[in-house]
Amino acid sequence: MSGQQFPNQIKAGTTFKFDLNLTAYPATNWSICAYLRGVHAIDMQSVPSGNMHIFNISALVTKEYKAGHYGYSLRAVHMESGEVDELEAGAVEITADLSALPSGCDFRSHARKTLDALEAVIEGRASLDQERYRLNNRELYRTPMETLIKLRNQYRAEVAREQAQATGRNLFGRVLRVKLG
Repeated sequence: MSGQQFPNQIKAGTTFKFDLNLTAYPATNWSICAYLRGVHAIDMQSVPSGNMHIFNISALVTKEYKAGHYGYSLRAVHMESGEVDELEAGAVEITADLSALPSGCDFRSHARKTLDALEAVIEGRASLDQERYRLNNRELYRTPMETLIKLRNQYRAEVAREQAQATGRNLFGRVLRVKLG
């Protein structure tokens, strides 16, 4: 393929547009199909436009797509001979149609939910001084504060990595500037 890749994410409920200009597979003789398999099966067919292969799937169609991770195979099919070449294969994520979701959805990542829970426990424990106690032959053991703080620090780092990745920042922390010459 000519440097173009199938998108790694499709948003349900929005128009999906993807164009390919494949000189080895001209639109006059070849058709391009995308097969997605995951939560359910999705088949897409390109439409020729000059030398271009155009995928243009309406929002009315994509709103029916189920969110999840899918494998895909992008294939060129010769219209006369039936020859099939796989151009690309990989994974794509279909994200939920936000307009179709009910209120109250929690979009926080696992790391963010866990960090928030750990911080709530630490905050609640700040005024408690006993790590365990017994009442009527029942015992309650609390996780030691050092363990909670260690876990909190691990999840803080994971959340920071997620945020850096989401904003396109350096995942490794500081920036090293080098001047050559």
